[in-house]
Amino acid sequence: MLKTRIITALVLVAGFIPALFKLPDNYWAFCMLVVTLLALREWASMVGFNKTQIYGYLAISILVGLFVLARMQNNNLHHFFYQSLLIFSATTFFWTLIVPIWLAKQFRLNNHIAKALLGWLLMLPLWLALICAKIVDPMLVLVLLATIWIADSAAYFAGKNFGKYKLAPNISPGKTWEGVLGALIGVSLFGAILHLGFGVGTLAIFPALWIITGFGVIGDLFESMIKRQAGIKDSGDLLPGHGGILDRIDGIIPSLPIAILLIYVYNYITVAS
Repeated sequence: MLKTRIITALVLVAGFIPALFKLPDNYWAFCMLVVTLLALREWASMVGFNKTQIYGYLAISILVGLFVLARMQNNNLHHFFYQSLLIFSATTFFWTLIVPIWLAKQFRLNNHIAKALLGWLLMLPLWLALICAKIVDPMLVLVLLATIWIADSAAYFAGKNFGKYKLAPNISPGKTWEGVLGALIGVSLFGAILHLGFGVGTLAIFPALWIITGFGVIGDLFESMIKRQAGIKDSGDLLPGHGGILDRIDGIIPSLPIAILLIYVYNYITVAS
């Protein structure tokens, strides 16, 4: 299993990095749309859509995606970026105020329209964030993704070796508060490397990484709750050794759009002052 996981990860990285740095923005947006559609396919299956409903859901998603791509082509990229910030603001509201209550109450959606809308609410902002982050700087995409990957790895190590106090035993029994602390320590070390070795001058990098990590944990818990309600272990089997796409991106679904919004707000405040 470990060998399969490593091979899959290497193949993904080998395709992702060249695409991130070499593809024009519109081609990158299209590639990320394909990934988004695959994730929505897993979502639709996970929440109990039948085949006809899945095909209809994906058809509507494709039309919405092509509409967004057309607007991206016909408008200035910076204008597209600022329009996306409105969606990121709504995303931040959802993950900050609604999801914690949802996790505490463990609400179960039974309406298919609500399930469809929730899937779009999760995936559309992530897709736009991947586009906007590349427009700003491809390295920003890597830093943000690396933050979540480092947090996940550090949390797994700390939880496995020191885990004692359960974080949310009714949602994800394997997650512990020690794992969360390990994640925060891991991203703090990553922040120190960025600050000391890569010229990130502002100390705001540290609270930013902690916030991203926190939302990554919430995203992980939210997907775990949905899977537990669906009675499944993995969202899919597209990635050998890793499960489905949603299993690998659950942490960045909330954190990436919120990170882009935080960066914009920070830069706006810095310029204004």
